[in-house]
Amino acid sequence: MQNSLALSAYHGMHATVMGLGRFAGGVNAARFLAQHGAMVTITDLRSAEELAESLAVLSDLPIARFVLSGHPDDVLADCQLLVVNPAVRPDNPLVALARSMQIDVTTEIELFLRHNSASLIAVTGSNGKSTTTALIHHLLLHASPEFEGKVWLGGNIGISLLDQGHLIQPQDIVVLELSSFQLHLLGQKRFRPNIAVLTNFSPNHLDWHGSEADYRKAKQAIFDAQTADDAAIIPDDTQSVGHSPDQAWRVRAGRMRFGLTDHGDDGAFLEAGMLILRSHSFEDAIRFIVPPQLPGQHNQLNVAAAACAAWLAGADATQFSAALRTFRPLPQRLQLVAEAAGRQFWNDSIATTPESAIAALHVFPGRIVLLAGGYDKGQDLAAFAAEIRSRVAAVVLIGQTA
Repeated sequence: MQNSLALSAYHGMHATVMGLGRFAGGVNAARFLAQHGAMVTITDLRSAEELAESLAVLSDLPIARFVLSGHPDDVLADCQLLVVNPAVRPDNPLVALARSMQIDVTTEIELFLRHNSASLIAVTGSNGKSTTTALIHHLLLHASPEFEGKVWLGGNIGISLLDQGHLIQPQDIVVLELSSFQLHLLGQKRFRPNIAVLTNFSPNHLDWHGSEADYRKAKQAIFDAQTADDAAIIPDDTQSVGHSPDQAWRVRAGRMRFGLTDHGDDGAFLEAGMLILRSHSFEDAIRFIVPPQLPGQHNQLNVAAAACAAWLAGADATQFSAALRTFRPLPQRLQLVAEAAGRQFWNDSIATTPESAIAALHVFPGRIVLLAGGYDKGQDLAAFAAEIRSRVAAVVLIGQTA
């Protein structure tokens, strides 16, 4: 349920939306603000021709001004609120100018969170966050029928919830995937998820964040505003990044851990091919098998994290095994796309880090022909190269990093 008093604050406000973006985020931000009486300016680097589809969607709204093919400084004239695409770099000149002018800088997802009164499960990590987010949503819906119509999926997984905020009730649950780009600004806003999930951590997007420390700071933001009344779900093998105690994640919330071996605490772990969910709230630990449509050790860990979160949110853990059997993996994530002449063709193009690519190679015991490539994000590819030498029969390299 949204706060009508807070929404009235947008009436007459001068707001600029910078970048219409993917997943309709910028479009929904512009629509949300215009519908609540703001005078909206839209600026985008692309031309009207390139934005034809998005502009058509906005044609019924009283948008005050369109400034396309660039971001001139005058889009900030009289501006009180700047909504940026999360992919806009933190050192962007227009964003820096807005901050110097004391303009409120935000994102589409933070606008949504300003007015969200439902319980929030937030998921981040260097790899596996989309699958884990989808698994949490699936377990809540399919293990506990009472949640039907009360669980909302959104965020970096490709769904904007801003235009559905008026439908979300305080007793509902919102499950959000959050990227480091989104967390970079959310951390400055001190957002507080009821349940925060970190799937794993390895250096990524260093071309955007500038350093591993800044990337890690963005991930840390998911925990920063939590209190002892909240819950943090953290992988056992990354309690300290690089196994250095002075870099341990700072968490004030109650912890659940998940990992490959029994860590002795509440949480989930693997044992003899079974996933074990254990809590002092259970008389006996709950055991279930990760279904074959989620191959690989990395997917077992995704399920472990999701099981912890769904159980904490109130799902019936005794029904997780049955619920998992109906889960369908997301596209481009170890997706079997074809079989011919005794060969299988798998699409794992979402694997854009060395760690996720290595995890995929470990799934297949036979001869592998690998197609790989991309652009340089400032990552060390030495370990990936070593895995290719030991596991791959032939490789085809494409892209900038070839």
